[in-house]
Amino acid sequence: MSNQTYAGAGVVSSAVPEALTTIVPAVGRLMISTIFILAGLSKLAAPAMTIAYIQSVGLPLPQIAFGISVLVEVVGGFTLLLGYRTRIVASILFVFALVTAAFFHHNFADQNQFIHFFKNVAMAGGLLHVVAFGGGRISLDGRRS
Repeated sequence: MSNQTYAGAGVVSSAVPEALTTIVPAVGRLMISTIFILAGLSKLAAPAMTIAYIQSVGLPLPQIAFGISVLVEVVGGFTLLLGYRTRIVASILFVFALVTAAFFHHNFADQNQFIHFFKNVAMAGGLLHVVAFGGGRISLDGRRS
């Protein structure tokens, strides 16, 4: 491996600037975790409204669904941000984003729902990148290796 170095979980060309492989994964985790953290905190700020919304789509046990969603979004968001057990957390958030899209944003006749559906699909795609490449060097996972 003459012109390659290891960065994070993958092999990259030595021509790639180190800052790119060090800083960019952390910035990416910050950007994607923010939406989960803010969504979870907004649910905590208005639990009755959130539970009513969950009921309106016909999901069973809306109070439990509320608790699970807040847990996944807040704890998962902060854990992703810190880069702890990054691949596992990104996998959970990946599934959560797709399930949310399917149950809450499936009315494609409504342009807002259409946009939210594909926003969730795009977030899931970004999370798959995190699953594949890990948290990077600036993460709690990167500090253990």
